[in-house]
Amino acid sequence: MRFLLRLPLIVILAGIGALAMIMPGLYAHALDQHKIGSIFLGCAGLFLLLAVITGLASAADPEGPRPGSVLLTMLGTMTALPAMLAVPFALSLPDTGYLNAWWEMVSSLTTTGASLYSAELLAEPLHLWRATVGWLGGLFMLVAAVALLAPLRVGGFEILASPYGRNERFARLPQSPDAPFAAAQRVTVGYRPEYADPVYRMIRIGRQVLPVYAGLTMLMWVLLLMLGEPGLVALTRAMGTLSTSGISPVNGPAGQASGLTGEVVIFLFLIPALSRRFWPGGRELSTGDSWLEDPELRMAAGVVLLVSVMLFARHFVGAIDVSPTGAAGVLETLDSAMSAAWGGIFNGLSYLTTTGWNSLEWQGARNWSGLSSPGLILAGLAMMGGGVATTAGGVKLLRVYALARHSERELERVVHPHSVSGGGLMARRLRHEGAYLAFIFFMLFASSIAVVVMLISIQEIEFDSATILSIAALTNTGPLAGAIPLTPTFQGSAGMAGAPWEGWAGLPAVTKAILAGAMIVGRVETLAILALFSPDYWRR
Repeated sequence: MRFLLRLPLIVILAGIGALAMIMPGLYAHALDQHKIGSIFLGCAGLFLLLAVITGLASAADPEGPRPGSVLLTMLGTMTALPAMLAVPFALSLPDTGYLNAWWEMVSSLTTTGASLYSAELLAEPLHLWRATVGWLGGLFMLVAAVALLAPLRVGGFEILASPYGRNERFARLPQSPDAPFAAAQRVTVGYRPEYADPVYRMIRIGRQVLPVYAGLTMLMWVLLLMLGEPGLVALTRAMGTLSTSGISPVNGPAGQASGLTGEVVIFLFLIPALSRRFWPGGRELSTGDSWLEDPELRMAAGVVLLVSVMLFARHFVGAIDVSPTGAAGVLETLDSAMSAAWGGIFNGLSYLTTTGWNSLEWQGARNWSGLSSPGLILAGLAMMGGGVATTAGGVKLLRVYALARHSERELERVVHPHSVSGGGLMARRLRHEGAYLAFIFFMLFASSIAVVVMLISIQEIEFDSATILSIAALTNTGPLAGAIPLTPTFQGSAGMAGAPWEGWAGLPAVTKAILAGAMIVGRVETLAILALFSPDYWRR
């Protein structure tokens, strides 16, 4: 433990990435794909040796805690670490090129899940490697949110942080004159320098998060196996669901082999991406003891139900002559109606958590509603995003809730100008400072979309395709590109296993680099990156 505290965080993460290469290597040997297995095991040994040598060299002269390097470490993890993770992937696909392999690893580590390759043409060990990198990326964000971003008051923690560092809580008065107030409040705490070290915080929070994260993944894997999913598909579905990466070795709906019951299992395991209360840490985000009082869960339930009701009700309002089976008339079978409703609910939660799974009944929901392009609704859900300090991307539900409460209060003041707002400390903070910071982030997010669209449109890409690709990258929702018909581009190639007709692999190299940067910005968040340019950040 003390030896690890002397190492840079990026060296520890590189060692974990090297150890993770062992699993796809052994799996490849089990499938008699010995060339791929040798590549992964050889890279694992090489990079693990380099990590040990670098660790010994840096441990000999440690620099001590440097809180100012936290955000730089996160950016380095999302940029430089994929360069190491891409080596075995590039060697296993010699015709793909190193840039495409690096792009694929950035997409996986940021839990975006936007693949350049066709699922049928990629070897199974490579699918396992993509899912493993995505799973580790989700674990890193769960740990880093509390260990690295929370002390800096970024990443969503600024919404409920006490403004200007003031103490808004009152201490209790002494019960009698014999118990002095100062004595009752005196607490003796010994200062330990390692508490301020980001590495120490990452290890401490990681010990709490890893058992829960791995346990839920294992439980979901077993449940999907029992429901009939193949072993690799079940494992990658479990990894892709808990990490919200949406990585899968097969194309098509989520419950191809397990059916509706499998989709119900996936639906339940997507719920932890809606609130930090399901994971250790993040007490600063708590606004109540009851789940019914959680603003993110209430907002998510309202949005998902609203979208599903809109898709369901539009059949009777504007698409009376359209039905899932092609028959005309208002009265449809109950089975078709329930299937369409489930398709809307499942896809609503899937894209709200920026996972991107599609339901078996999604096509039926589209036919039932009569919408030619309901993918725009899914894009809006992805922009809204999941819970703060979870594996989900997007603007985050807590920010949307703060803006909604502020709007509600402003409308109330129009009707009753002299009214006094209530709701307690957290509600007042959400309506005032929280809404102000949420609006700033929303403007930064919208500006980021505009900038990315402008940059990738230079390469003569259709405007609608550029917009969807930008939203998919910044919200870390790679499957979103497949939910909306895009104009394919064939200016580049990812090799024989590439799929340029699916919207990602056919992009030019410059466009891929821009979108990779957008994935990193969306994962770390624009507000956190802008904090690097603040002089106050470097003085702390």
